Amino acid sequence: MSTSTSVLCSNDALRNSWYAVARADAVGERPQAVTLLGCAAVLYRDPAGAVVAAPDRCPHRESPLSPGAMVDGTLECPYHGWRFGAGGRCVLVPSASDGVPPPPRAHLPTFPVTERYGLVWMSVGTPAGDVPVVAEDDDPAFRRLNTPVDVWQVSATRMADNFLDITHFPFVHTGTFGIAQETRVPKVELGPLDHGWFGYRYEVRARNDALANAASGQTTEIVERRMSSGFTMPLAVRSTIQYHTGLQHILLLLSTPIDDVTSYFTFVVWRNDDHTVPAEEILAFDLAIGAEDKRMLQQLPGVLPLDQTTLVSVQADKCSVEWRRRLLEFMTPTS
Repeated sequence: MSTSTSVLCSNDALRNSWYAVARADAVGERPQAVTLLGCAAVLYRDPAGAVVAAPDRCPHRESPLSPGAMVDGTLECPYHGWRFGAGGRCVLVPSASDGVPPPPRAHLPTFPVTERYGLVWMSVGTPAGDVPVVAEDDDPAFRRLNTPVDVWQVSATRMADNFLDITHFPFVHTGTFGIAQETRVPKVELGPLDHGWFGYRYEVRARNDALANAASGQTTEIVERRMSSGFTMPLAVRSTIQYHTGLQHILLLLSTPIDDVTSYFTFVVWRNDDHTVPAEEILAFDLAIGAEDKRMLQQLPGVLPLDQTTLVSVQADKCSVEWRRRLLEFMTPTS
């Protein structure tokens, strides 16, 4: 997709933000190709183990670098064997005479990159802030569970909107936890949550079938959940779940724009449980919920309209409306 005509890829504020593009443990033995806001990039680890993010293009003859190999902590171009190390610096040109250093323009430009929550985060601009804060990551009472990074054929804006909404639960999540007869939503009150998150708190009754037992820690047919849904700019959503047993289940839902209408999706879970239930059993339920969202959202075309007139909203959509208002403001240049 051309960045000159796209809604998202050309926006400076979005380009100057952090996004999760890969699991940290997926970057190591082989370089990894990712695309963020229309920019094709390669991720690799330098000899010290630090992740490097660079354009997926060798400056020699423009070969993609991601099909290359890692050799002694350097990224080797598959076309002519040029090698790149820490900071994207070219450290070897095999065809050059001994003692002749690589030309200055042989070094790769790099993108800002960092690791947090078991993920590699990247920006294609100059990040104006930090990655979202999840305080439970520093709390020894919680364990962290990571999931695969999946590709969804849907705009990241529609994904974030969906993750802030609870009115679709009885209709989209009928195979997991939705209770079809419970469709009314109490009055939504918005406000600050904690650590920069903004959203709302609510209570729901959820079906607790066999697949859900590991996640809820209970075997009753119905469980009561005290929840919150909140956002930080531009596209990160956090959902918190607390059961009457004291069990907490925190989800960080991350939608990363590959381009206007294609996205990466991954989520991270934190739980204050006793670690006896295997991670795959806990995540099976949340992954099934995500699959229901994906099936629904991939039917929706284009970027979510951010103005306040194109879409019809009701009181139950209050959080989404506020997020859209703030996102539009975030994306609009100030004079």
